[in-house]
Amino acid sequence: MRFFAKRIAQLTVVLLIVSFLTYLLIDLLPSDPTISIAGPGATLEQRDQIREDLGLNDPLPVRYGRWLNNVVHGDLGNSYISHRPVREYLQDRVPVSFQLMLYAQLIALVISMPLGIISAYRANGPFDKAANVTAFGLLSVPNFIVGVLLVFVMAVRFGWFPAIGTVKFKDDPVEHFRTFFLPSLTLALPLIAVYTRLLRTDMIATLHEDYISMAKAKGMPTRHILLRHALRPSSFSLLTVAGISVGSLIGGALIVERIFSIPGMGDAIVRGIYTQDYLVVQGGVVLVCVAFVLANFAVDMLYSILDPRIRHARASA
Repeated sequence: MRFFAKRIAQLTVVLLIVSFLTYLLIDLLPSDPTISIAGPGATLEQRDQIREDLGLNDPLPVRYGRWLNNVVHGDLGNSYISHRPVREYLQDRVPVSFQLMLYAQLIALVISMPLGIISAYRANGPFDKAANVTAFGLLSVPNFIVGVLLVFVMAVRFGWFPAIGTVKFKDDPVEHFRTFFLPSLTLALPLIAVYTRLLRTDMIATLHEDYISMAKAKGMPTRHILLRHALRPSSFSLLTVAGISVGSLIGGALIVERIFSIPGMGDAIVRGIYTQDYLVVQGGVVLVCVAFVLANFAVDMLYSILDPRIRHARASA
């Protein structure tokens, strides 16, 4: 409980810093939000009145405190363009982006873990060399190139999957997974390369430990040794990168959602930038940053679950 309380306190400080920097960056933009609200034909008096009504003439700490209080209570403001609450605008898009990143992470883990284990067990063999070459090839190709190639081959050429759009799970589960497969695979392929290489390296080091040699001497099956004794202590680097990769998934989603016409957070942020709807951009960036911080917090908690020594060491620190 002491360790958990310390992590919660640190998480709160990080979120406050992130929220302030997000608000500050949007506030420093050279454009005038009153033009987006009232239109380019508004008079100076009308724009001054809007600034006064919105409290834009107040000092920065006052404006940030008011905005933070509203955010804590779920109020992200109203869109300059559609005049809808930003919360309502984004709440339909958050689940779509979350599903996309979740499917990409699952695909990456399901494929990379067997590849990493087999590559480590057969290190420097033909399978390991082929996996290494494939991994380096995947890392060298940008996401948007992979997405375009997948659309051309699997959607346009063979027609196996839809090229654009999504379907909700409740409407048609099968079509839902078909529409999400290509964009999820686009995001997952670079992660597969990274995860496979990390797990392979850690597994090779673990397989040389004394307790692994003892397990082999006792005649335990190879599968049992790899999955029960070697995989768990070799998964810490994989968990760390999986948590950190939330940031790369979010960055990749900004492009992938545009390529596949997916109505997610990335699409909302990009549209907000194009239309200078900065409250939408601000709300979207805040949600993205909070998700990234919470993901890293969850990884830290998983460390303690997988290895109690870490929990006890940190709690006594």
